[in-house]
Amino acid sequence: MPQNFQTTYQPFTGGVEESGGSRSGGGGSYMEEERDDDLSPDPNASMVFHVVPKSSKSRWNHIEDLDSFFTRVYRYHQHHGLLCMMLQQVFELAQFIFIIVFTVFLSACVDYDILFRNKFPEGFQPNATDKITLPDAFRTHAQCMEHFSWHLVLAVLFASLFWLMRFGHACYTFFQYWEIKQFFNSALGIQDQELGNTTWEEVEQRVMEVQVEERMCIHKEVLTELDIYHRILRFTNYFIAMVNKNIIPLKLSLPLLGEHVFLTKGLRMNIEMLLFWGPWAPFRNSWHLHEEYKRPDKRQQLAERLNQQFLYTGIANLVLFPLVLLFQIMYSFFYYAEMIKREPGSLGSRRWSHYGEVYLRHFNELDHEMGARLNRGYRAASHYTNIFSSPVLAVVGRHVAFVCGAVLAVLAGLSVYDEDVLQVEHVLTIMTVLGAVLAGCRVFIPDENLVFCPEMLMRRVVGEVHYVPDHWREKAHTSVVRREFCRLFQYRVVHMLEELASPLVTPLILIFRLRFKALDIVDFYRNFTVEVVGVGDVCSFAQMDVRRHGSPAWQPGLVLDDSVGPGASQRPPEMATDGGKTELSLLHFTMTNPKWKPPQESSAFITALRTQAQRDMNALPTLQEENPLFSSLNSLSCGAGVGGLAATSMLQQPPWLGAQQSFWSPRGLRGRISQVEGSRHGPTAGGILSSLQQSNVGSSMTSGPAGDPVMAPSTLGTSCLMGPSLAPPALPQDLTALDMSLSTLYLHQLHHQHRQQHTYSDTPQPSSGPEGPPGGAFMQPPTLLPQEPPAVSFQRVQERTPLLGDP
Repeated sequence: MPQNFQTTYQPFTGGVEESGGSRSGGGGSYMEEERDDDLSPDPNASMVFHVVPKSSKSRWNHIEDLDSFFTRVYRYHQHHGLLCMMLQQVFELAQFIFIIVFTVFLSACVDYDILFRNKFPEGFQPNATDKITLPDAFRTHAQCMEHFSWHLVLAVLFASLFWLMRFGHACYTFFQYWEIKQFFNSALGIQDQELGNTTWEEVEQRVMEVQVEERMCIHKEVLTELDIYHRILRFTNYFIAMVNKNIIPLKLSLPLLGEHVFLTKGLRMNIEMLLFWGPWAPFRNSWHLHEEYKRPDKRQQLAERLNQQFLYTGIANLVLFPLVLLFQIMYSFFYYAEMIKREPGSLGSRRWSHYGEVYLRHFNELDHEMGARLNRGYRAASHYTNIFSSPVLAVVGRHVAFVCGAVLAVLAGLSVYDEDVLQVEHVLTIMTVLGAVLAGCRVFIPDENLVFCPEMLMRRVVGEVHYVPDHWREKAHTSVVRREFCRLFQYRVVHMLEELASPLVTPLILIFRLRFKALDIVDFYRNFTVEVVGVGDVCSFAQMDVRRHGSPAWQPGLVLDDSVGPGASQRPPEMATDGGKTELSLLHFTMTNPKWKPPQESSAFITALRTQAQRDMNALPTLQEENPLFSSLNSLSCGAGVGGLAATSMLQQPPWLGAQQSFWSPRGLRGRISQVEGSRHGPTAGGILSSLQQSNVGSSMTSGPAGDPVMAPSTLGTSCLMGPSLAPPALPQDLTALDMSLSTLYLHQLHHQHRQQHTYSDTPQPSSGPEGPPGGAFMQPPTLLPQEPPAVSFQRVQERTPLLGDP
């Protein structure tokens, strides 16, 4: 402990130490009304007080709102300093003024009759050579004022008030981030020009060092990486958990369109305002939940209040609907017009939807980490969606494109011969429309060089984005899976239409859908909120506790023993996350924060996973096609291209080269170093790639059971594409992503084995004969070959050594 601090102990008087507020030790009585600051010490609790001497003038001691402070630190780093952030604010304010002024000018100051030559300006003598200029179509100031209507004046008034609010917020933001600039320059020793070459991990480590010296948080002597992530992503983790548990209803059943997922920026802003940071939100401040939400006897009363808040907010959205819709239309027009003119087919490209970003996001995953991961999966997702095409639309698209192209070619040729052709009425409009239709038809015409391999492409997608529903397994070729995947990876034009419809759809969802989930939301807050010392109230799912919130189906044979969590298999299913989010989030956080020391239960899960991977690696020479590690390596290297070969090349290099050898890979070039995930020195813990590399099991040839030479595990994946000698390894900073991809694929394989085992255990099992092994049946792991009938594959696996369980 630093010498500047004195430590005083108060006698224990029956209280319980809490992080963002205190509750009495007995009976569950709450003291929230008696305290104004939930971080102030409770005189009835046993706590440690750190008194700073008057001689210390540190300005970073005892920061009251660490959530806001750490969030600003993160944004300051990601946006490259104060100058870039303020320039962005200034240009956004100027852009808003431009949209309003330009819209008013087009509405009131342009005489469209003169512009379209329906009439002529005063004193104009029409003849064959004179042309109407743009200034001729502009009205004078007096004429503009005459064409101002009351609804236009009202719209300008509301827009002006909104701009003044944004201007005040920008001024407030400047003073806030000026303080963060001083923190970076003086406390962290990082100048603004160095931010682009500094990773978030380095900033995080320096922040934790400053905590020891300056005591920003007085409730803990040492902050961990998880504490910082909790404060930055407190509300984001709640939102992810609510979507994962289907507490927030985002799926709508539309006539003629079927089921559709709707989540836009406007809808999410309204939900977060009501549930997290708004004046009527359940949170008393940014780090403490109201105590009444933790009392079961208040649930009905709180649900009725929350129901009314959703109703009133929806009505307010309906009242403001015309203004919001008008601004949304004008902003979309100005934003997409230039892009469509430059590249008409850009609306046919795809992007990750807002729902996809929430569904695919890990707990405790920062924005730049999620962005880098989804960007790596963009190409595989695009290839997967492109292999599907409608034969009918392809035939129609080819013929329509031929006709449009022929007419467009003729008009273009005539305009080259004589430019006066463009002055003929509607010729330029016809050429523009034909070009747009031609670009739209190309979307429906499949590429002749595409190969239909949906399962391989889906494995590539899983390796990068990490989450897929269980029922997609081995059904990637079906239209049902494709439609569901398109909800996560939607057309850009669909995204634009959803944003345009958001001002109308958002109040309807708030009034007719979300407010009826008020009781579930109140119960969710009470059941899944924990108080962490030095952090406050956080979502319990964000603790990534595999014992409490892990799913036994995602821990096959790994953490179901009593040493990790007694009664883990008897946990209620509503306590576990869906899709293995707890386990995958734990793996991701461990690998992106290699210096973080997880709790005992989490360490046991990671150790068990790595041990199981080493067992499967040792069993590869005899159980290649039925081994989950072999399937994972094969999916990673055969599906992910050149960059994916780094995993197998890491296992392939000689032991004397060491684990930190620098190599080259085109996949490692991912943009600015400030947005790199995890450590720049590669994976040091957490994943199975580093553990397999450290085991030094990769050799060129090994001996099979009969003494015959067998290809080593390290060469199985690379040989499928380029051969082991041509596989280029990867940069150390990129090995974290490769390790996470391999670990994800491997965990999905184990999960699939667990589901198959339960499926086979619930059906009558055939006899294996007198030579069969004793004990129960073992499932068939997934392979890259066509699956055999269950009875045949079951008998074949019966003759093998069990993959899970004690060796």
